Parts: sequence; C-alpha cells; structure tokens
Amino acid sequence: MSAVDSLPVPTTPGVAFEDAGARVDLRIIAELVEPGTRVLDIGCGDGSLMELLQARRGVDARGIELSQPGVNACVRRGLSVIQGDADRDLVHYPDAAFDYAILSQTIQATDNPKLVLGELLRIGRRAVVSFPNFGHWSVRSSLFFKGRMPVTKSLSYSWYDTPNIHFCTIRDFVELTRELGAEVESAVALNSAGERIGMRLPWAVWNLLGAQGVFVLRRR
Repeated sequence: MSAVDSLPVPTTPGVAFEDAGARVDLRIIAELVEPGTRVLDIGCGDGSLMELLQARRGVDARGIELSQPGVNACVRRGLSVIQGDADRDLVHYPDAAFDYAILSQTIQATDNPKLVLGELLRIGRRAVVSFPNFGHWSVRSSLFFKGRMPVTKSLSYSWYDTPNIHFCTIRDFVELTRELGAEVESAVALNSAGERIGMRLPWAVWNLLGAQGVFVLRRR
C-alpha cells in the first residue's frame, strides 16, 4: 500500500446551501469555512468567492489577485483586495494571520505549487484548495483513445492557450500534502456534473471519478 492510499478516508462535512449563480466548487468552499472567520482568498479573480463568503458566512475577507481586470472587478464589488502574485508575494504575510488561506482553481496555474501551498499552510490556520483533477476518467480516455490533450468542463482550455502549467491528480495532491507535513482535515470530490462523490470511497476511486477536488488542510 502506498503512502497516499494509507491516508485517512476522505470526509465531507459542512452544511449545504444553494447559490444558483456561484461556481460549484465555490459553494463547497463556502460550506467548509466557519462563520465569522478571517479569510485570505489568493487568486481571488473577480471576487465571487469573497462576496459569497461575506454574504453566507459573515467572514472578514481579504483578497490578492494578479490581474488588473480581476482587481478592478473586486473593487467594483466593494471588496478589500490588493494586486499581487501568489508565487512571490505571500512571503510578506505573517504566520497564522488568517483563519483560512484559500486557493480556488489556481494552484495548477502557479509557477511553484509546493512553495505556494506551503505558504498557505503558514499564513492560514487552515488552507483550502480546489483544483481540476487530471486523473479523471475522461482525461485518461481522451489521452488513451484520441491521443490528444483533453478539453473538459473543469479543464476547459486547449493545450496552446491554457493558463494551467502544473497538472495534477487528486492522488498527486494528497502526496504533496504528506510531503509538506499537512493533515487532510476534510475533502470533497465532485464528478463532471458537479455532484459530490460518495464520502467513504478511497482516494483511488476519487482519483478516477472526481473531476475536481476541494481540500481543507492544516499543519500537523
């Protein structure tokens, strides 16, 4: 049995609620974040998650975003955001400055995912990460039968214009958490329809059936 398979079986705590306009992984993240906490959303885009967390969980949300259009969109929403690069600027934040440091659908687009994840675990008492799973059966099928890089709902770019530079699978990510000495506190896998996969299934099954993964981590 590998180190990855020996980790605890994934669990999916949280109280579900519906937000019709929100991306499915953002709704899951909002379920997993405790109300009234301090949150740093890294790579916050247009501020959709920050706005959702403020409305549904009453958090004190701050954001960091690389793109100027994203920063502008956050400012228009009245959100607290600064322009910055996850690969270079997280070092300026003090230890345990936030209850949650969140990276949604961004880790695969960073230059150094291991460094960035380590910084999340340092800055936040918990780190929340969502990402597309390159081990999903549809990705494997596209490579095996068509011999082409896949384009799916969660991996929606063609190979020549994708911002994703470090593809990983759910099992890859779990192994990275082990290398960093982090504990998987809770996790959710979503299929290609955005539905949760059974909570008592092992990592290997999530790796095959999960189109996306959402993880809550903390330092051991």
